[in-house]
Amino acid sequence: MIELAHLEYLWLLWTLPVLLGLYGWFFYRKKKAISQYVESGLLDKLYLNVSIFKLWLKGLILLLVVLAMIIALAQPQWNAKPEKVKRQGRDLVILLDVSRSMLAEDIKPNRLDRALLDIEELLYELSGDRIGVVAFSGSAVVKCPLTLDYSFARLALKDINIYSVNKGGTLIGDAIRKTIDEVFDDGGNDFKDIILITDGEDHESFPVEAARLAGEKGVRIIVIGVGDEETGSRVPMYGENGQKSYLTYNGQEVWSKLDSITLKEVAQSTPGGYYLNVATGNYDLPQLYHALIESSQRREMEEVEVMRYEEKYQIFLLVALTLLVIEALVSERKS
Repeated sequence: MIELAHLEYLWLLWTLPVLLGLYGWFFYRKKKAISQYVESGLLDKLYLNVSIFKLWLKGLILLLVVLAMIIALAQPQWNAKPEKVKRQGRDLVILLDVSRSMLAEDIKPNRLDRALLDIEELLYELSGDRIGVVAFSGSAVVKCPLTLDYSFARLALKDINIYSVNKGGTLIGDAIRKTIDEVFDDGGNDFKDIILITDGEDHESFPVEAARLAGEKGVRIIVIGVGDEETGSRVPMYGENGQKSYLTYNGQEVWSKLDSITLKEVAQSTPGGYYLNVATGNYDLPQLYHALIESSQRREMEEVEVMRYEEKYQIFLLVALTLLVIEALVSERKS
């Protein structure tokens, strides 16, 4: 069975008919240009010793060169052999605030969309760690249980928005407790991490107490606080016709502020916890992962069997080079 490691390069196949058309067009234009300066009878004599068949053969060879190069770029593999691999890793859960305040635009495009983009980048950096995703506002929903299937996690991520959770509000403590009870398993203490992305503003669900409970169970919490903590930012709303307004409460516009004090306490309540105050600036979630999680102690997990394929792109590179040599040796003249 043949596998292609980079299927995305196959889109280059559309260049083949284009190149064939261009080759024929240039051949036609060359003959037409010469005919403007040479009498028709003499033009036929000029092409008397030129083989039209060989001209098109050279063009076909060049097309085959391009085809071989495209296949090489796609990285064909075959001769699969099973191989047992011992996996090392940690359990990581992304705890994402999807409350309406995360629509505030003090971070572009807004707090929530920026977080989703960073989490997607993180998923491409993972190797060996199990990943889970929990969305929360007034309640929490497990969008992706712990898994090594990063493609599934990316699909789950695309389905997350402010409507992922029915109940409004921001109950961080309840979300932490749900993660501990329903996402993490009981084994493997000291190999569990939560990345909490939120603007805070929660005093009802006892988030610090929930964090202490997580710490007792060997869970480390890394908190990323997003949003302006000085003046705050208005929360946009859009009507059926796309008209923009802002969230109000008792006739006053709601300004959402980052609650850094509570979030810092949440992080400090777990062993090795870390608080990153992003505010309205930029942050690099993959870099944070490499610095704090990937470099941490990792446990031996179950032995898995993977299929190892032999790389065969070299064959197609050799074919391309051979065809280039053949094209150079083919003369345009008749035998």
